[in-house]
Amino acid sequence: MEELAQRRRIGAYGLLTGADGRVLLTRGSALADFPGVWQVPGGGLEHAEHPADAVVREFAEETGLVVEVSGLEAVVADVVRLPDLGVALHSDRIIYHLTGVSGALRHESDGTTDLVSWIAPAEAARLPLMPFTADLLGLPVTPLPEDVPPVTPRLPYDPPSPDRRQRFGAYGLVTDPQGRVLLTLIADGYPGAGRWHLPGGGTDHGEQPVPALLREIVEEAGQLGRVTELLDVDHLHNPAALGPEGRPLDWHGVRALYRVVVAAPTEPEVTEAAGGSTARAAWFSREEAADLPLTDIAERALRLVG
Repeated sequence: MEELAQRRRIGAYGLLTGADGRVLLTRGSALADFPGVWQVPGGGLEHAEHPADAVVREFAEETGLVVEVSGLEAVVADVVRLPDLGVALHSDRIIYHLTGVSGALRHESDGTTDLVSWIAPAEAARLPLMPFTADLLGLPVTPLPEDVPPVTPRLPYDPPSPDRRQRFGAYGLVTDPQGRVLLTLIADGYPGAGRWHLPGGGTDHGEQPVPALLREIVEEAGQLGRVTELLDVDHLHNPAALGPEGRPLDWHGVRALYRVVVAAPTEPEVTEAAGGSTARAAWFSREEAADLPLTDIAERALRLVG
C-alpha cells in the first residue's frame, strides 16, 4: 500500500433539527474530498479561531443561516486516505447542537458544498453520508471508498508551517472516590512551566480523543481512569509560545475537556512515555488545588464543576 503523508485538520460541525424532525445537511461539491457525499454543515477551523465561532461562520457560508450554539454533542476523529493528494487525512470533529436565529436558506457557490437541504432521517438513510454524520444520526455507517477519482481543481493539504502550529488535545478533570483531583506539574522548558495542569495532551494521528486521554493519564500519572462525561471544548491561542524548540511559535491549541473517574487511585508516578513535559503528578483536595498555580484549563475545569 502506498505510503501517504500524515496530515491533520480540526473541524467544527453543527446539528440543526427542524420542528418536524428533519435535519439540515449539505452535499459535497467537486471541490470536496468526497463529491456527492452528504454531511451536517461545518468545516475546518481557521488559525486562532474558537470552534464555536467556526461552526457559526461555516453555517453562514454553507447555508445562509445565522445560528447559535446551544450545546455540545460529541468530539470524534477519523482518518481517510486521499491517494491523489498523497495524504492520509486525520480530522478531529467537534459537533455542536445549534438553534436557528435568522437568514434564508441558500446553496453555497464556489465552495466545498453545492447543495443544502432539510432531510428526514429515513431519507438520509438512502443517501451517501460521511461516516461521522451517519453515526451522529444513528444510521448504519458505510465506509468511504479507499480511492477517490482525482478531481480538478482540488484543495491541497500542505504540510504544517514550522512557525505556526494547530494542535488538538484531550484533557481530563480526574477525580477519585474521595473527591480528590489529579493534577500534573509542567516541566521546565515547556509552556506553562511550574504550573499545575490537567492530565492529558495532544492526540496521535488516527487516535480518538477518549482513548488518547486514558493513555495520557497512564503515562503521566500511572492511573487507570474511566471517562464519564464530555464537559467542554475550548481553545488557547499564543502567538509567541516558547517551547522546547527554543524559538517562538504561533500556537493554537483546541482542547476537549472530559470528566474522568479513577476508582482505585494509587500514588501517582510519571513514566518515560510522558515525553518529558510532565515533572510530577499528585492528588489534591479541591481546597488544596485552589491554592496552586494552575493553568487556564485547570482553573476552567474546576469552575465548571463548582
